[in-house]
Amino acid sequence: MAIRMRQICLVARELAPVVEAFEDVFGLRVCYRDPGVGKYGLENALLPIGSQFLEVVAPVKDGTAAGRFLDRRGGDGGYMVITQVVDDLEARQRRCTALGVRVANEIRHDEYHELQLHPRDVGAAMLSFSRQAPAGAAGDPWHPAGPGAAGLASRAAGAMVAAELQGDDPEGLARRWSAVTERPLGRDASGHPVIALDDATLRFVAARDGRGAGLAGLDLTCADPTGVRARAAARGLAMVGPDTVVACGVRFRC
Repeated sequence: MAIRMRQICLVARELAPVVEAFEDVFGLRVCYRDPGVGKYGLENALLPIGSQFLEVVAPVKDGTAAGRFLDRRGGDGGYMVITQVVDDLEARQRRCTALGVRVANEIRHDEYHELQLHPRDVGAAMLSFSRQAPAGAAGDPWHPAGPGAAGLASRAAGAMVAAELQGDDPEGLARRWSAVTERPLGRDASGHPVIALDDATLRFVAARDGRGAGLAGLDLTCADPTGVRARAAARGLAMVGPDTVVACGVRFRC
């Protein structure tokens, strides 16, 4: 069954500085700000990376789930892995129920249906299954990103090719995500457990930044990695090794 990593959501204390950093360092541009997230006490921005989207949300009032996440994780970080599927979501929901995985939130529109799974049941981050009608090619419409994504290609980043999830038990975490996504486990060249999606990889590693389990990294194809490093350094962003920039509490590896 087809499953793509269509969108990654990050959460920040303040939206504007994070968006400005992504625009500057990676050449991203905002395509949409969804007024609908206001009902969750949030503001957001969507930034296209190829046919995928990077979303940043920030709380605008007290008592939000995103605010509690920020407190629990000790600052900005990865929040959701949002996948696009073409099969029946009702069947996926029945399987999740059988696995003891709760649906934390459901979104329905005429052309779009999304199931957001409870992060405590999946582990490390919220996993979402979304179905967009019509289901077609990579460049087809994507409801959460609004109508304005066309023609906003990044100067430096071409695609999100891997998401890195960390935890104290990466093997167990990987097995859980494998069961929920119905995708087999493999190994990368470093021996980490991985799950191959149609357009990206989910990689599971031991928590190494002192922040516990979470969505901790993204791998990007970068046309100008030297420029990315230089712009990140100019903004005072931390570097992890020669090719990884830390922004919004997430390790971005070119």
